Amino acid sequence: MSDHSHNTPTPVLAFPLPQNSHSPLQLTLYPITLKFEELVYKVKIEEKGSWWGTWKTREKTILNGITGMVCPGEILAMLGPSGSGKTTLLTALGGRLAGKLSGKISYNCQPFSGGIKRRTGFVAQDDVLYPHLTVTETLFFTALLRLPSSLSRDEKGQHVEKVITELGLTRCRNSMIGGPLFRGISGGEKKRVSIGQEMLINPSLLLLDEPTSGLDSTTAQRILTTIKRLASGGRTVVTTIHQPSSRLYHMFDKVVLLSEGSPIYTGPASGALDYFSSIGFSTSLTVNPADLLLDLANGISPDFKQTSEQGDNTEQDPKTIREALISAYEKNVATRLKTELCNMDNSGYSHNKDVSAKSEWKSQQWCTSWWHQFSVLLQRGVRERRYEAFNRLRIFQVISVAVLGGLLWWHTPTSHIEDRIALLFFFSVFWGFYPLYNAVFTFPQERTMLIKERSSGMYRLSSYFLARTVGDLPLELALPTAFVFIIYWMGGLKPDPITFILSLLVVLYNVLVSQSLGLAIGAILMDIKQATTLASVTTLVFLIAGGYYVQQIPPFIVWLKYLSYSYYCYKLLLGVQYSDDDYYQCSNVEWCRVEDFPAVKSMGLNHLWLDVFVMALMLLGYRFVAYLALHRVRFR
Repeated sequence: MSDHSHNTPTPVLAFPLPQNSHSPLQLTLYPITLKFEELVYKVKIEEKGSWWGTWKTREKTILNGITGMVCPGEILAMLGPSGSGKTTLLTALGGRLAGKLSGKISYNCQPFSGGIKRRTGFVAQDDVLYPHLTVTETLFFTALLRLPSSLSRDEKGQHVEKVITELGLTRCRNSMIGGPLFRGISGGEKKRVSIGQEMLINPSLLLLDEPTSGLDSTTAQRILTTIKRLASGGRTVVTTIHQPSSRLYHMFDKVVLLSEGSPIYTGPASGALDYFSSIGFSTSLTVNPADLLLDLANGISPDFKQTSEQGDNTEQDPKTIREALISAYEKNVATRLKTELCNMDNSGYSHNKDVSAKSEWKSQQWCTSWWHQFSVLLQRGVRERRYEAFNRLRIFQVISVAVLGGLLWWHTPTSHIEDRIALLFFFSVFWGFYPLYNAVFTFPQERTMLIKERSSGMYRLSSYFLARTVGDLPLELALPTAFVFIIYWMGGLKPDPITFILSLLVVLYNVLVSQSLGLAIGAILMDIKQATTLASVTTLVFLIAGGYYVQQIPPFIVWLKYLSYSYYCYKLLLGVQYSDDDYYQCSNVEWCRVEDFPAVKSMGLNHLWLDVFVMALMLLGYRFVAYLALHRVRFR
């Protein structure tokens, strides 16, 4: 690093690198100067018109001409009441804002890129964490995914230990995170775990959305002290904060104050009160500066005497006060900011950066291999779902249905062919719908986690998708295997080992196909209520068209049964259980061909390999649709 120009800040390492290492980590810690100029963001919202049932669309401005800059070692705080655009601005700075944003955001005079994304830590307001993992497991899996493969597993573990110590998480390191259904660590500890996940990569740019919301003043102070220490190490820190205490406020270097999307102050935190005094908004009381700023942003004036050019008092109307503040900002602050940004551009800092670092920022795509991502995600998924997967309720549910079904079909004689066929159809229906309803929940429940981790450039979508689906297989296949073992022999079906194994394979095949459809429905809709509604309609149609209830479907709708995997599974189970030359006792003295029985005749016992092929197309097709649908899951 000795060839850096004199204008280039020295990279800061938060943890030791292995000896004689040429790790790319050395380049990833390059300090970032963040600049944003004239940011404008508008969204279209639908409103109910004056006439009944009519809707009209109008455009709402969320951000309106916001400019600012924050350098390494500084904390920029964005203040403003709820709905003022703080989170939208932070999301835009993190490159996560969907929709059209006008203006310019630059990182060391470079546009946002994948390299910068992997050097940016983003802590959302809501702590999105897996409830069944411990604090150590959560941080360790994050380290395995986000730190480069040039570091060994032990070295990544050392970084995790350092972060746990630095954030004061030692006491709860082996405690589960917890969720709505069971108690885990406290809110402050969860927030520190979220910050710790971002600290692991030693980010050059750290963005935090309301890091102190819902926390008591002591915990908030501790978290902001940690953030201040991170900034002093050479990082660029931007945070939104709703109502900071005066102690917290004085930790900020710069402040952006927003009112309904428009800036009314941008500059040093220490100079905010002087600025507002200079434009006629002052108070004689000793108040928390943040309280005064938020009052002004809400259009509430302090005990001030604001004098207009004519010399009379201005009416204290919120709208009037906001307009006066915006007008003063345009006149006094906006011009100064533009001049500062121009001076920074001309200072030469941005253009004398290390060329190799710059090219590495752009070129590096992923810091770990596909296989590494897949194996880590698989381990994490199995560990997270070890409690919910083989829970007693699901096991009891399946085993009890198997035993009850076995008792109802207890040793059904060969002459009762209707009952035997009904049992085979029950196989295809139960294991066509049960896995589907379980799979429907998979991706909607993981949506927030997927958005968070993919936004950080943590892993490829393909490695996540495969790990998530493979991780579910042990449970998805173990329960139907136990089910078939119980009900097959109790029901008195063909007592031949080959027939039994083939029947089991058909049921497992059906499970995989139905699971694929459930994943596709969940991924397309990404809403549990909508997905379960569509799943129930689909399963009902498949049930009716499965070939058992309606054997002579009218020609104009006969195509419906060919979409039902229950139809193919039922046909395969019949084909495995019976052959063309099988007979059953149809009366006391007469034997009839199974193939001639109406229910079997309508299905047929031939072309079984074609049915296997069609189900294979469904299996692959539904999963491919689910994968494509996940590509649409973008930032919030």
